[in-house]
Amino acid sequence: MDKIRFFDTTLRDGEQSPGCSMSAEEKLNFAIQLERLGVNTIEAGFAASSPGDFESVREIGQKIKNSTVVSLCRASKNDIDSAVKALFDAKNWGIHTFISTSELHMKHKLQMEPNEVKSMAIAAVERAKKVTDNVEFSPEDATRSDPKFLVDILSETVRAGATILNIPDTVGYTTPEEMFELITRLKNEVHNADKVIFSVHCHNDLGLGVANSLAAVRAGARQIECTINGIGERAGNASLEELVMALKTRQEYYGFECDIVTEQLFPSSKLLTQITGVDVQPNKAIVGANAFAHEAGIHQDGMLKNRQTYEIMTPESVGVKQTSLVMGKHSGRHAFKDKLTSLGYTDVTDDVIENAFGKFKVLADKKKHVYDEDIIALVDDSLIIDNKVNAINLKSLKVFAGTGEPQRAEMTLDVFGEVKKASETGDGPVDAIFKCIKKLYPHDVNLQLYQVHAVTEGTDAQATVSVRIEENGKTTVGQAADTDTLVASANAYINALNKMIIKRTKTAPEMQFESSKGENQKLKGI
Repeated sequence: MDKIRFFDTTLRDGEQSPGCSMSAEEKLNFAIQLERLGVNTIEAGFAASSPGDFESVREIGQKIKNSTVVSLCRASKNDIDSAVKALFDAKNWGIHTFISTSELHMKHKLQMEPNEVKSMAIAAVERAKKVTDNVEFSPEDATRSDPKFLVDILSETVRAGATILNIPDTVGYTTPEEMFELITRLKNEVHNADKVIFSVHCHNDLGLGVANSLAAVRAGARQIECTINGIGERAGNASLEELVMALKTRQEYYGFECDIVTEQLFPSSKLLTQITGVDVQPNKAIVGANAFAHEAGIHQDGMLKNRQTYEIMTPESVGVKQTSLVMGKHSGRHAFKDKLTSLGYTDVTDDVIENAFGKFKVLADKKKHVYDEDIIALVDDSLIIDNKVNAINLKSLKVFAGTGEPQRAEMTLDVFGEVKKASETGDGPVDAIFKCIKKLYPHDVNLQLYQVHAVTEGTDAQATVSVRIEENGKTTVGQAADTDTLVASANAYINALNKMIIKRTKTAPEMQFESSKGENQKLKGI
């Protein structure tokens, strides 16, 4: 099969997104991930734009061995010389030069005549060709340019030595039908079109970036310029992960392969969000939190019988660990029972399940998101009531807080019928309280969540505290309310521990679906 080359411009066009700038070290780390992902070309930056970008392009060029590294350049002597200087010692490198070709851009931005623009494009390609055979030319705003002028300037740049012709939909204006017609025309009319690679760079202003890119592929383009998570100027670029999985999932239709390691798509997306702090929307295709999540009862029932009923690709194929059955008001008994089994409740009676399911439906009507921990709480509360007694009970608590000295907690607990006392200092009063509990009842759990909510307004408001802990893959959630936030904190943690003590008696089977996991919360300074 023919291969589609992927040209990733996350480090150049993507970084131009508001709030997405990266340090040199972050750009290098991400470039290494892009190489691991298998992209053919990495546009490392704009070497002439700043000394920092120059050094970043140079360092990426030195470290990357398998992917080709290029720098973007305006059609000017200084830009091309800066890029050559930054990349000359790189193993695989090239030059990507561009100039605007639409009447609007030439008149108002460049204030140049078409012949002047064409002359600059030819000179830029010729200058780059003297030092590298890998020269790409882009006529900026191509989709709003006169097609005849496009054929003319592209033909001249091919004669000057360009090996890749990139057609940018710079402002996301075109449609798939128009893109197909344009690429078809250029391939038929540009000089030596069969000797060069046609590429596309589609922006997403009308939400058509991926569709336009795929239309170009059908017309003969063999390189797609795109970004991870679709980040970029304004509404962003065509999304690499969506393009790759469209070609892979519908391979019989498109008939193309690529070098992308699809299992690295989700890790690449997550690394980018960690670097930039910009999350993807939950319903984002391929890498969004809901991409492999199912809530509707009919869908969940189908998924439990055969995944292909509602998934056209496996989550594992893109690097997502497992499918998630999201429990909500639309979920049915079948999915609820399966969820209990995956959470380790293999020995509960039908009566318990029915009772818990009824409570779950009431809760689901009140909450947008029902987590595994909510379901665990519904069942565990019943088990605790059946046992008539908690293993650990708070008898008394005093907390000393303020400036000038460490915060200290004095606590008395009833632990399996034995009254114990302890005093501990901590980095914050909550830290001191939790240290007392751990001293009086030694245990080793991971604190995943500590959250405080005021039930009512005012300084006398009752506080509800939620605590989630994890031990050997099992999680429990404890909650408590009190007008004293610190007392509520102690009781919530103890409540979670009591539930964990009960859960230790159960052995969870291998989970089919991934439980939701909270971010680790630090107690420092609380």
